[in-house]
Amino acid sequence: MKPKGYKRTRCEKRTMSKCADGIAKTYNTLEARFADMLQEDDAVESFRCNVLLEDFPEGEYCSDFVCVKTNGDLMVRECVYRKNIMRPKTVRLLDASRDYWIRRGVYDWGLVIDKKKEDSDES
Repeated sequence: MKPKGYKRTRCEKRTMSKCADGIAKTYNTLEARFADMLQEDDAVESFRCNVLLEDFPEGEYCSDFVCVKTNGDLMVRECVYRKNIMRPKTVRLLDASRDYWIRRGVYDWGLVIDKKKEDSDES
């Protein structure tokens, strides 16, 4: 999730055939990699990035990915780095996002989290 008009980091724009807008705008490596995964996933018909949550109680925020699956169901994914997942504001926004989408009948809501770095073996 990110605020509407997010401009803190560089936006990468890529043409992707499954992106409903034609151009996938991602703001970090996690989002870019997930967009690539959606592009290759046969179960995903199309997706949109940075979808504005209208009348969102926490302010003007966007969900990272809203996907239409081949069976017509919607799937929502929020990207969050592992180091930020327990921050109180992050938890509050993610809970509010999940509630927002459930109220709209979307139950396939989930998180995309970066891999845990393996501890180095020290001998």
